[in-house]
Amino acid sequence: MTRIWFNRWFSVAYHYMNMIRDNADGQAFEFYGTHPDIRHMSLQACDHAEAEPVLEGFEYVQYCLDFCRRHSIDIFIPRLKMEEIGAHVTLFEEIGTKVMVCGDAELLQSITVKDKFYELVKDTGIVAIPAYHVVNTADAFKAAYLDLRQRGHRVCFKPTHSEGGNGFRIIQDHRNPLEEIYGRINLNMSFEEAYSIFSLQERFDDIMVMELLEGDEYSIDCLSDSEGKLITAIPRRKSSGRTYHLDNIPELASISEKVAEAYHIPYVFNIQVKYNKGVPKLLEINPRMSGGLYITCLSGINIPYLAVKTILGQPFETPQPKLGIRASYVEQAVLLS
Repeated sequence: MTRIWFNRWFSVAYHYMNMIRDNADGQAFEFYGTHPDIRHMSLQACDHAEAEPVLEGFEYVQYCLDFCRRHSIDIFIPRLKMEEIGAHVTLFEEIGTKVMVCGDAELLQSITVKDKFYELVKDTGIVAIPAYHVVNTADAFKAAYLDLRQRGHRVCFKPTHSEGGNGFRIIQDHRNPLEEIYGRINLNMSFEEAYSIFSLQERFDDIMVMELLEGDEYSIDCLSDSEGKLITAIPRRKSSGRTYHLDNIPELASISEKVAEAYHIPYVFNIQVKYNKGVPKLLEINPRMSGGLYITCLSGINIPYLAVKTILGQPFETPQPKLGIRASYVEQAVLLS
C-alpha cells in the first residue's frame, strides 16, 4: 500500500486523490491530508486527516519531515510552502519519502515571483511576455500606467507574489457605477481610484502594472518525467460560463515543449497564456497540479495518477489525449466526515 500525503491544498485535491485511487491498474493507495480547517473539502477524500499548524520557514519543513516519519509517507505532494520544501528535498529522500516538487530551488523561487520569472523568460524566445513595469510607489504606478497607455495598451495590475486571481484589477476609466451596482461583481477600477489607494502609503508591496491581454486564455496542463522531459501537454480554454474546450493548438504545444526543454520542471506543471492581437503571451507558470486539471483529465489522461507512476519509476505508454472536446462541471453535495 503506497501512502500519499497532500498538505494544505485547494478543494480540488479531493478530485486528484480520487483520480489516483480509481486508477485503471488497480493499484492501492492510502491518502493522508492536512489543513488548518479540519473540515476542509480537500480532506474529504482522505483516509486520514489532521489539522495542520500555521508555521513559517524551516519550522514548517521540520513539521513536514516529522509528519512523513510518523506516517511512513511514500509520496508527499505539497502545495503550501513549495519553495521551502523544494530547497530541502534531500532531507525527505533520506527518510524514504519522495516529494513531487521541482528540486531546483532557484528556479522554483523565480517561478513563484512573477516579475523574476518574466525577467528570466523575456530574452529566451520561448514565449512572448506582456509589456509591464514593477512598481511600489504611487508616482511609479502613475508613470507605468501612462507609459503603457501611450504604447496603445489597456492596463491591469497584480501583485508580483500572488496565486490565481488574487489582487488582479483592470484599469477601466469609462465606468458606469450605477450599472456596476446592478450587474455582476467585476474587477474594474478607475486610474484615479487605484492611484488614490496607492497614495495612502509611501511604499507598498511590489505590483506589476501590465498590458491587459484581451484574447482567449489557455491553461496548459503538462506532464513530464522525473528529469523534466515533457510527456504530454493539454491546452484548456475557458469560454462562456462554465464551458471549457480542450483544443489542439500546435503553437501552444510548441511553447510547452520549449518551456520543458528550458526549465526541466518535473511531474506536473501548468502554463497559463493569454492571447492579445493574435500573439500568445505568458501569464504565469504553476509548478504543481492546477485548479482545473480535473477538467483537462476528461481528455482521457489521468495526469495525477501518471505523475504518481512517474515518481515511483513505473513505466507506462505515452498517452494520446482526446482533443477538440468541450467540457463543464457541476457542484456535488458531499457529507463532511
